[in-house]
Amino acid sequence: MKWMIASDLHGSAYWCEKLLEAFEREQADRLILLGDILYHGPRNPLPEGHDPQRCAALLNSVKERTVAVRGNCDASIDQVMLQFPIMADYLLLDLGEKMAFVTHGDQWGEDAPPAIVKGGVLVTGHTHVAACRVHPDFLYLNPGSPALPKDEGHRGYLLLDREGATFCEMDGTVYREKKLD
Repeated sequence: MKWMIASDLHGSAYWCEKLLEAFEREQADRLILLGDILYHGPRNPLPEGHDPQRCAALLNSVKERTVAVRGNCDASIDQVMLQFPIMADYLLLDLGEKMAFVTHGDQWGEDAPPAIVKGGVLVTGHTHVAACRVHPDFLYLNPGSPALPKDEGHRGYLLLDREGATFCEMDGTVYREKKLD
């Protein structure tokens, strides 16, 4: 199973369209969204191409292959707009020898991991900063944000499978890889 993971679209139809183009190009089995899908949030500027209705329509076109967790900017009205579940606090992914705990990052995060992640992988969004760090008890991954990145310009997504994690720019350029040990 190959998962494409992205976070914090914040209603950008422009970057949502680019993400779905990458989803098809990468031939991922599933798209996992780490929350903050439609609403830009009171602390964020409007992202390029802000159009939550169009963003919802684009994502609904791949609803059979999309799963999501709830972000701190997601609400019941967002679930009404989206035809796949978005209100779960976390997902668990089977990576063979390891398990991935996937969540938005506002409840659990790199500095406050859930106990269940010991020996596995913690995947969050929320910070808009791409990250790949090895901790004594877990591997931490964050894809950043395609719509509102706050790091050194990495506007991208994460590919995850049983072998490892690959961080990609929106055009598919790989800028970081990490094997699962």
